[in-house]
Amino acid sequence: MSENSATAASGGRARRFAAAALTLPLAVSGLLAAGAAQAHADSGGGIAVSMGDSYISGEAGRWAGNSDTITGSRDGTDRAWNGSSYNASSVYGATAGGCDRSDSAEAISAFGSAGAVNIACSGATTADVFRASSGGQTYKGEAPQADQLAAIAAQQRVGLVALSIGGNDLGFADAISACIKDYEVWYSYCNATEQSAVDSKIDSAMTNVGKAIDEVRAVMTADGYADSDYRIVLQSYPSPIPRSSEDRYPESGWSRTMTGGCPFWNADLDWARDQLIPQLAQRLGQVAAGHGAQFLDLQDFLQGHEVCSTSDSLATDDQPTDAASGEWARFLTTGATQGTVQESFHPNYYGELGLGRCLSLVAAEPAGQNFACRSTPGQDASGVYLNPLS
Repeated sequence: MSENSATAASGGRARRFAAAALTLPLAVSGLLAAGAAQAHADSGGGIAVSMGDSYISGEAGRWAGNSDTITGSRDGTDRAWNGSSYNASSVYGATAGGCDRSDSAEAISAFGSAGAVNIACSGATTADVFRASSGGQTYKGEAPQADQLAAIAAQQRVGLVALSIGGNDLGFADAISACIKDYEVWYSYCNATEQSAVDSKIDSAMTNVGKAIDEVRAVMTADGYADSDYRIVLQSYPSPIPRSSEDRYPESGWSRTMTGGCPFWNADLDWARDQLIPQLAQRLGQVAAGHGAQFLDLQDFLQGHEVCSTSDSLATDDQPTDAASGEWARFLTTGATQGTVQESFHPNYYGELGLGRCLSLVAAEPAGQNFACRSTPGQDASGVYLNPLS
């Protein structure tokens, strides 16, 4: 679509594109310069823009399941294997090792590369979403995401903004690290200490998530959009690990760590799955309601597809996995033998395809309705479905 036709499609709104004032991701700046994205009916009559952190950027999209084989294609799970070496940029492009925006990221899986722009960045906090004029900060060499959105929305019609943010404000990565150390080193539980840490931060984090939504709204208003011209979808986080009763490895011994890549005590598994993730979903749902955003509850999305679940399996040379039987999240890796540490416990390639279906299903529904998205154990992304939330 040319610049003139994009303007016509947006109802003739007069906008300016101030690309020179921003440091944009390479993929985004190239897309805007070309004016190549086509309007996509499922995203409200315009393109979709995904913003926020690693759970929507596509972190771990390199991996189609998990395998404890450390050479070659890792039993077919490593999408960066080219037959003789590994090239992470084939999945993450120029953002490999940084924002890790994968070719299978949620919005791209939902609407295709012509119907979506992904500006989310692994490790981002709410401050990385705010406009610079509102206290936003440059992160990994890129302008605040709301400022990037302003440039995109000025050039092309945006029909949907998908936002995943707040987890890094709460220190999710630190909590996971602490729980792993308690299992492998200290032989103690992490849940009480980490729950206290979350409780001490969550009010501030949710206030900032609300501000992030308001920042998106302010950008869109400044670019001439009415609230009815687009929708904001705030999503929660899925649990990449199962309950203890659904973990296929025994609690003691080394199989959870060395084979399964899920080194957590049973009590900590149950805390994360049934207390932490639901708590965050509840609070994010409240924020969405208070700031006029649609809510997508993902707390049960990976049920039956988690790392170490009894309902799925690792890939082996004899039995390569697929989206129906394989794990949908990346297991723990030290980065010494497979990929990078930052990919651990994020939705992988299969998970991203499922999340893409979640988003496309939500986009096809009325903007005022909230939904929970779930998957079906033993099925691929075709088994993903929505449940309306009251």
